[in-house]
Amino acid sequence: MSEADKDALVVFTPSGKRGRFPLGTPLLKCARQLGVDIDSVCGGRGLCGRCQVQIGEGDFAKHAISSRAGNASAWNESEARYHARKGIKPGRRLSCQVQLLGDLLVDVPADSQVHKQVVRKRAEVRNIELDPAIRLHYVEVEQPDMHNPSGDLERLLQALERQWGVTGINIQGLNVDLRVLQGLQQALREADWKVTVAVHRGQVLTTIWPGFRDKAYGVAIDIGSTTVAAHLCDLASGEVLASSGIMNPQIRFGEDLMSRVSYVMMNPGGDKEMTQALREGLNRLIAEVCSEAGIAPTDILNATFVGNPIMHHLLLGIDPTELGGAPFALTFNSGITLWAEQLDLQLAPDARVYVLPCIAGHVGADAAGVILSEQPHLREEVSLVVDVGTNAEIILGNRHRLLACSSPTGPAFEGAQISSGQRAAPGAIERVRIDPVTLEPRFKVIGSDFWSDEAGFADSIKRIGITGICGSGIIEVLAELFLAGVILSDGTIDGAAAARSPRIQLDGRTYAYLLHEPAHPEEPRVVITQTDVRAIQLAKAALYAGIQLLMDRFGVEKVDRIQLAGAFGSHIDVKYAMALGMLPDCDLEQVSSAGNAAGTGARIALLNQKARDEIEQVVKRVEKVETAVEPRFQEHFVAAMAIPHRNAPYPELGKVLPLPAPRYPEPAGEGEGRRRRRRVAV
Repeated sequence: MSEADKDALVVFTPSGKRGRFPLGTPLLKCARQLGVDIDSVCGGRGLCGRCQVQIGEGDFAKHAISSRAGNASAWNESEARYHARKGIKPGRRLSCQVQLLGDLLVDVPADSQVHKQVVRKRAEVRNIELDPAIRLHYVEVEQPDMHNPSGDLERLLQALERQWGVTGINIQGLNVDLRVLQGLQQALREADWKVTVAVHRGQVLTTIWPGFRDKAYGVAIDIGSTTVAAHLCDLASGEVLASSGIMNPQIRFGEDLMSRVSYVMMNPGGDKEMTQALREGLNRLIAEVCSEAGIAPTDILNATFVGNPIMHHLLLGIDPTELGGAPFALTFNSGITLWAEQLDLQLAPDARVYVLPCIAGHVGADAAGVILSEQPHLREEVSLVVDVGTNAEIILGNRHRLLACSSPTGPAFEGAQISSGQRAAPGAIERVRIDPVTLEPRFKVIGSDFWSDEAGFADSIKRIGITGICGSGIIEVLAELFLAGVILSDGTIDGAAAARSPRIQLDGRTYAYLLHEPAHPEEPRVVITQTDVRAIQLAKAALYAGIQLLMDRFGVEKVDRIQLAGAFGSHIDVKYAMALGMLPDCDLEQVSSAGNAAGTGARIALLNQKARDEIEQVVKRVEKVETAVEPRFQEHFVAAMAIPHRNAPYPELGKVLPLPAPRYPEPAGEGEGRRRRRRVAV
């Protein structure tokens, strides 16, 4: 047996970090050597239970690994003792006790991470006209007598009509859930014929409580490819009582959407695995926001959901395979109302769920939520709305015409597939400034209010450390390096800059920039490599190309305003995003953050039932542009690989930032390595 045969590959998700280790190595040791964030306080003795992981089972094409449970050592006595004492969730193992016996994909749940993910999808402040789909009515019902043989339900409906009029209630068309009928007589008699009922959209009586009740709750949920965010609301006041988010538990099946579709294609039943993982995650998230607000999940009577088409299909338990190739057919694209129990959601027994409509292909209910939130269809000026994430949703238009497309930007903007990248969490570098002469950096990290060159910075990060760089930091460091002349127009890190600073270092046949050198060798270095630059170039070129296709179709060379939506879009500095060429040129005064617009759209639909009817009509007139089959996409993509762009002017940006003149590597004659890199850049 060769030395290579004695090693096995292990891949950790959601970080994507990977490496080969000798057979018999504990998974916790593998994680520590790779810098994977796993909690442990007992020194790997199986006592604290904080290092729990889940072993992947199947072929994961995205990570080029075939993982089997048999490639991990069997359940041992330490795990059995901990399980008897505290309990271990089904499918989980203690990473300190599991030894590597073969190739494994290992998922690290959020509750096993030291630096918990910062899910930056807060509830935006918004004035919403309150007209919730669920309304409460307190009624006093006549008691039965021998001379009036009508049933309890009929007398309840008569009381609703007499005491509340016909507003919001159509007595003749009022349906009643069976569970309401099953508990009706007990509720009426328990509270001396005084009850509160919940009516859904004036048509269905869904819940009955003895006595008076004035609180009804709903939850709006945005299911993103990477993160899932929930906003718990008081349906009567519109107040957001609690907001929280989690990493999408489907990440272990693939970072991006197509890798998850591929997983379904290669693993029979893979869609059911992902549906179950998502629904379990939703129930945990709902329980979390309810606990924060001091209510029970069974108090929630209504929920709304947005998500891209693949998330939409998997939420509903629909195989997304058809979305994996042209013509990218949706199972259906209208909005739908369901019982919560049909989605295995642990809400009120007869709670209703509304899923916003998809538009077409890969433009889903999240884009519908963005439209509902930002209302480009009501404006006179031409607006560009970009929801930046693993998959970018792009909307362009005004009240006369509306276009939309989806562009496969990938996870690079969120820190994945970047050598020192990570998702937004305490310890991640999120802001960067570089001296254009000395090339010395200063930066801020999540969890500290200080810049790295300020007094107090070292003390502020003692607990969290510096663990990597997240999406907003990556955008800023690359833009700063470009503005300082270190990165050339084709994205090449200029080796000649090594004469200006020792931070420009040879990295194989290319160069890299050392952003942070830790004081202790066991802590991670933060380095920006040529491969990192290329990953961002590919992502930003895909985004720009999608935008340009819509501008071509609409017939405009410039937009009047730009709104950046999504967690990442809300935290990047606009001028740096434009300096890299992520966005077309625009007056920076007209570029703003829309926050979590998709989540806001879900909240609007939760709190205003007329908004549901509105968005279902609006999406019918949205013109869908499919980037995957547009002949000019590749042309726009290649031009957008240059920084900021090969031929698009940026006069508005030039008023704010002194853009360097275009610079490209010297032509042939400086070695094959340089010539090869030039071809890749083009």
